[in-house]
Amino acid sequence: MDAAISTDIRELNERIHQESAFIDLLRLETSKAIVGQKYMIDRLLLGLLSQGHILLEGVPGLAKTLAIKTLASAIDAKFARIQFTPDLLPADLIGTMIYNQKDNNFSVRKGPIFANFILADEINRAPAKVQSALLEAMQEKQVTIGETTFKLEEPFLVLATQNPIEQEGTYPLPEAQIDRFMLKVVISYPEKEEEKQIIRQNVSGTLQAISQIIKPEEILRARNLVREVYMDEKIENYILDIVSATRNPELHKLAKLKHLIAYGGSPRASINLALAGKAYAFIKRRGYVIPEDIRSVCQDVLRHRIGLTYEAEAENITAEDIIAEILNVVEVP
Repeated sequence: MDAAISTDIRELNERIHQESAFIDLLRLETSKAIVGQKYMIDRLLLGLLSQGHILLEGVPGLAKTLAIKTLASAIDAKFARIQFTPDLLPADLIGTMIYNQKDNNFSVRKGPIFANFILADEINRAPAKVQSALLEAMQEKQVTIGETTFKLEEPFLVLATQNPIEQEGTYPLPEAQIDRFMLKVVISYPEKEEEKQIIRQNVSGTLQAISQIIKPEEILRARNLVREVYMDEKIENYILDIVSATRNPELHKLAKLKHLIAYGGSPRASINLALAGKAYAFIKRRGYVIPEDIRSVCQDVLRHRIGLTYEAEAENITAEDIIAEILNVVEVP
């Protein structure tokens, strides 16, 4: 039996090595517009391959919007950018019913949500009604206008940005909506040499045009292959131990974290950790998941799913600190 599994994994590994060749092409294409930020690009690819929505957080000017737009440009798919503002209405997002006086009836006018890639720019600037309209699209992959429900075309991916430094005119996302995002990626400043290249590129105006190098059908085929990536039961147990430690740290020799965690990750955290681990193995061109894959995506999957107590905030302890402590203590298979 073990020999048969080993043969299957070897065959899968070879197939994935061939099928994942487009990953390098996508990275190369995005590098025409984005200098550095490899971490952010890889996380966007993880979301693309595992059908998971992504929330990008960082101060203004870190190329969050540009990265999403560039990736969408490299794929032959529909792209829509929605600038979220306090006066935005749900109809501005999903569309509305228009009365046609000539025919004496109502017709549907679809909104920008009917695209493959949605860039929800500064999502925390829109009121709750708009965010709940987006939530149905994210979770159910469908939109209801009037009495008619429309299925959204695959691949469908919401890539949202939010600015953490502004508080005025913003509406913090509810925990239930944040949980719908598979990954929350925090973007940092570029290195000094990278920033020098960014300055030169923008001052000289030598930005290269982005070519469409892959079709949506290839993305859908890759998604199916990602789900075939082999995950051993030991890796599954490792995922369960990590998520369990966010709920009941005292059961994992982490009693000191008990008073810092208000609530831990839900089963959705476990599912997304497994999917992100498989997608990470795929972009590393492997047909099987190793513990390092799970550790690499853990912060992005869990940081928005751990609630902190007032004690944690008073002690300036972040969700990232708690996740790092859990990864240090939970036994690696």
